[in-house]
Amino acid sequence: MKTATAIAHPNIALVKYWGKRDTALNLPAVPSISLTLDGFRTRTQVIWGVEEDAVHHDGQPAAAAFAKRVTDFLDIIDPNRPPCMVLTENNFPVGAGLASSASGFAALAVAATRAAGRTDDRTALSALARQGSGSACRSLFGGFVEWKLGSRPDGRDSHGVPIAQRSYWEVAMVVAVVNEGPKAVGSTDGMEASRHTSPYYKGWVDSAPADVEAAKDAIYDRDLDALGRVMEHSTLKMHACMMAANPPLLYWMPATLALMAEVRELRASGISAWATMDAGPQVKVLCRRKDADRVREALTPHARSVHVLRPGAGARLDEEE
Repeated sequence: MKTATAIAHPNIALVKYWGKRDTALNLPAVPSISLTLDGFRTRTQVIWGVEEDAVHHDGQPAAAAFAKRVTDFLDIIDPNRPPCMVLTENNFPVGAGLASSASGFAALAVAATRAAGRTDDRTALSALARQGSGSACRSLFGGFVEWKLGSRPDGRDSHGVPIAQRSYWEVAMVVAVVNEGPKAVGSTDGMEASRHTSPYYKGWVDSAPADVEAAKDAIYDRDLDALGRVMEHSTLKMHACMMAANPPLLYWMPATLALMAEVRELRASGISAWATMDAGPQVKVLCRRKDADRVREALTPHARSVHVLRPGAGARLDEEE
């Protein structure tokens, strides 16, 4: 019996990931860029070699669908593995459009491979984590991360690549939580519905590489307005693609629109604040760190809770273990 514990943080895509060219391997249809965040975290312990498989989340037996995703992922690590116990916990809402699957499978990849006695390098762990949840490949790294599209059929060249470390730029992400419940349509189902039924899907895919290059240039230049413009455009293109699916995918709530309007008001007042959203109603606002408290104050009346998060570290073994 071997045990290992890991911690990982969610990442928020600045240039969005939406669409798969291979659903079994979670290979993306578009490249993307993200920022790993501190504050929110998943902590996962894996015990390799018990009497029977068991998966617990936040102290309770996990739902069957989630438990199967976890055990299927362990099978990828070792098809002949012994039964395992996985104990995982989050300090932020799960399945609500806050990238909990990214931190979850990044932590699981690090803990499970160590418990299994493997010594994968960071790139291999990123490609492995991608098979559990696509965006998890980015949470293996801290700061700003690019997810390479790759071209190999086996996916080995589709993984996260760090662009800039967490200390590179004094920015913050202000996260406004509108609804803590799980979204009605999961990301994978939503991506497939968009791919098959949205008339905007091709335009979305074709425009993504240029957005990635523009975002990288803005990050290298520490140009928040330039990054914000491409970030908001990417978000709105993604949601337009979703909304044009049949049936339409509408993740927004009234508070989402109120928050977006508040962000525009902040910019009109001279504060560089730019919004992004994933598949869910939550609004995340990128701003300079010195402006984060002002942004939080403006968003608070429209949200259930608001969190000021800084750039975070990559997935790692828990030193307290």
